[in-house]
Amino acid sequence: MGAQVTEAHSPSPFNSALECGLRSLIILSEAHPDAYDLQRLVFCDYLLVHSGDADGPPSLHPATPHRSGEALVRRDLVERGLKLMVTKGLVEQVFDVEGIKYSASGQAQSLLGCLKSGYTARMMRTAEWVVAEFGPRSLDDLRRLFDTNLGKWGGEFHFEALLRGPE
Repeated sequence: MGAQVTEAHSPSPFNSALECGLRSLIILSEAHPDAYDLQRLVFCDYLLVHSGDADGPPSLHPATPHRSGEALVRRDLVERGLKLMVTKGLVEQVFDVEGIKYSASGQAQSLLGCLKSGYTARMMRTAEWVVAEFGPRSLDDLRRLFDTNLGKWGGEFHFEALLRGPE
């Protein structure tokens, strides 16, 4: 008798390392040849999903109350997603004096070119806006932006994990 696959045993791709890894890959592909560190990717991931919060294109996900609570899990998911993309050869780690950064590999565009859904197309257009608008900003400037607006962006708490990251 074959094993039965049930919903409880089938991991969802939504709100997972896979989904965050794909978003990071899209951001890094748009930013190429620039490399981003984990903290910048955490900020960019939030802005990609909730671009309407920052007066950008319509958000990919609904503006739910207390969405800034996502900050508690976002860093871990983005990091796990990056590791997944590195193991698949889609993202490369770049080691420099500032620490570890991530860059889209040469294979990234080949994969992304195969993704044809409307959602993916919206994500790519929004990533273009995120990188153009926030890519050149310093990490300190991004921290100030989040520190100033996170409460307004659907949350009522100040999340040190998102704003500061590890020292």
